[in-house]
Order: sequence, then C-alpha cells, then structure tokens
Amino acid sequence: MYASRVSTVSTFLVIHNKEHNLNKAELVAAIAGESELSKTKAEHALNAALEAIKKAVTKGDNVQLIGFGTFSSGKRAARMGRNPKTGEAIKIAASKTVKFTAGKAFKDSVNKRKK
Repeated sequence: MYASRVSTVSTFLVIHNKEHNLNKAELVAAIAGESELSKTKAEHALNAALEAIKKAVTKGDNVQLIGFGTFSSGKRAARMGRNPKTGEAIKIAASKTVKFTAGKAFKDSVNKRKK
C-alpha cells in the first residue's frame, strides 16, 4: 500500500498522487527508509522534532530550518464577525496563530526550479 503511493528520491519525498495526503505513518516509514532507522526510532525522532518545534513556537520563538522554512506565531486582532446560521454580529476574540513560511529551496523544489 505505502510503496504504491510514495517513493523516495535521495532525501526528498515524492507523492505520486496529488489527491493523497501523506499521513504520519507514511512519513515515519519514509524517514525509516531514508535513514536506516527502525520505524520505532524514526517515529520517536519525528515526535521529538515536532514537540521541540511546538514548544519553541508556543514560547514565541521562531524555528528556522534553512532550506525548508520557518515556523512562527502571529497575533490575530479581535474583530467583528457574523454567525453563519443567524447572520447575527458577534465579537471574535483576539488569538494567536501558527505560521509557516516556506524557504526558498523548498519553494524552488515545489516549482521545480534549478539554482
């Protein structure tokens, strides 16, 4: 099942079907295949990386992965909105949001541009 939808080329993951979303189990399998780690160790490594990113962004820090992108937090101001069912005006509280800005190498890869 996995091999029919995803293949690895050097260290870059290629999804053959644009309608398919890569899930965590498939990402773990791809990491394990590329790094020669067991799936268990690959999953632990992925979980540790995601947790470190989450903690840093929660503290307000940016996480910059050169060539891949930057994870950061942003602020949304309070604003007025509408209840879609009733049309009634409602106040939407200020909140924080998570942002990801793709790096140049990542954008170029998606757009298949060469340096």
